[in-house]
Amino acid sequence: MPLHRFRPRLLDALKTYDGAQFGRDLGAGLTVGIVALPLAMAFAIASGVKPEAGIFTAIIAGFLISALGGSTVQIGGPAGAFIVIVYGIVERYGLANLLIATSLAGVLLFLLGLFKLGALVRYVPVPIIIGFTNGIAVLIALSQVKDLLGLRIEKMPSDFFTQIQVLWQHLGSINLAALAIGLACLALVVLWPKSYTMPQAPKGLWGKLKRLSAHLPGTIIALVAATLVVVVLKLPVETIGSRFGGIPQSLPAFALPELSWASAKQLFIPTITIALLGAIESLLCARVADNATEFPRHDPNQELMGQGVANFVAPFFGGIPATGTIARTVTNVRAGAASPVAGIVHALTLLAVVLLAAPLAVHVPLAALAGILMFVAWNMGEWHEFARLRRFSVQYRTILVGTFVLTVVFDLTVAVEVGLVLACVFFIYRMSTLFSVRAHTADDMPPGVMVFELFGSLFFGAVGKIEALPAQLPAGTRAVVLEMHLLISMDTSGLEALEQLHRVLKRREIGLVLANVNEQPLSLIRRSGFEAVIGADAIVPNVAEAMGQFGTRPS
Repeated sequence: MPLHRFRPRLLDALKTYDGAQFGRDLGAGLTVGIVALPLAMAFAIASGVKPEAGIFTAIIAGFLISALGGSTVQIGGPAGAFIVIVYGIVERYGLANLLIATSLAGVLLFLLGLFKLGALVRYVPVPIIIGFTNGIAVLIALSQVKDLLGLRIEKMPSDFFTQIQVLWQHLGSINLAALAIGLACLALVVLWPKSYTMPQAPKGLWGKLKRLSAHLPGTIIALVAATLVVVVLKLPVETIGSRFGGIPQSLPAFALPELSWASAKQLFIPTITIALLGAIESLLCARVADNATEFPRHDPNQELMGQGVANFVAPFFGGIPATGTIARTVTNVRAGAASPVAGIVHALTLLAVVLLAAPLAVHVPLAALAGILMFVAWNMGEWHEFARLRRFSVQYRTILVGTFVLTVVFDLTVAVEVGLVLACVFFIYRMSTLFSVRAHTADDMPPGVMVFELFGSLFFGAVGKIEALPAQLPAGTRAVVLEMHLLISMDTSGLEALEQLHRVLKRREIGLVLANVNEQPLSLIRRSGFEAVIGADAIVPNVAEAMGQFGTRPS
């Protein structure tokens, strides 16, 4: 198999790069960097790690994804989809093993791109993607109830039903100040003007003011306002400083996690989960970016290789899993990004914030971040799909709802595995119903000759219809002709069914003739040696020639 050439999209963009493009990228990068700051901290805290882990991931992985990826405008970093996965891994295996699993997932992502397997991600059925996306959104919202209500819970469990039980048991410890801050931040983010929902050239003073205010992200406005209220009024709520001690004013030093074969073996499932989710999220995000711009479409294999490098390197600096992020990518597009340079500027903007303003983060209330994540969870889910379920088949509904429930109750890995199995089973069933065997009747048919027309694909799910054929033959049958012009394909199970049919008919002294066989089935028949068994004269170009072998009906 030829390997995919490693060529980042950045190299092509720089060939014709000019000052005007840099100006657009600079403005877009600064905007996205400001948007990414509160989200990076919120995603990290919700994932059960320190807030700086999210910021370091956005800086390092965000830089590498833009510099080495296959998309023109995609922004990478920590994503909401990973919250539940990362939290579960930290709870079960610990932070050190999370870093190892993330690096191993990076290697796997790079290999997927190197061996040109990026297109395979597109084969994941839509109901599975919708099901696990909505399930993750529910789990994100549930994980934020504790901080939104200011409940005094030492550590939240990762199990869905246990979480609900713990939250219910601690409802009496609600902090009204935290609840007010969280709801106010949620309302502010929801109501704040969004540039991606507004016309590029608004009319009237009010429209222009809204457009101008939309350049300031609602998340930053909510975060700053909530922090000022807590500091000025000295509200008794939990902050980043009270829980984590603040954010370091520098990047972490390079450190190799301790990797052993024993650790690698137990991290197989977490590694696959991170790689699978990262591949799906990044390529879905890249497709969204393609539809929103007129730039050349992304290279899925190069994108996976860029994502792989980013996820391999980031854990050495304390980073968590990273992927393409739809909200930040859309913001990047709307802000006028012209090349991957915008993503690099976004990472450098976050680095400048860490170096210059990290001490201010100690006053950020966790309830404000919880309110922001509630908005993220709501936007992440495709809730209208549940209302549209009645329009689709039972199979579609079963896969979507089953994946959703399994994601919420168990975990993403189980949900995707079961969803894929169900999708395969339903696909096999649908394909088997498309295959048919029809008896052909005509006045000029010789006596004792039965003609059957085969339609569709003869594969392992449809062989039963061939196996049932001998029982349908009337007494006195001396030959069976299979007209195969509309048989488009056949697998080895279908071939074995034909061989078995030939053996059964031969014992009953009934001849078998194959007429008008298409190229793929004919090639398999010849390569397997079945042509020599049945005889070359038993494979004919058309039914008329087969009739000639048995004579014509007497007048």
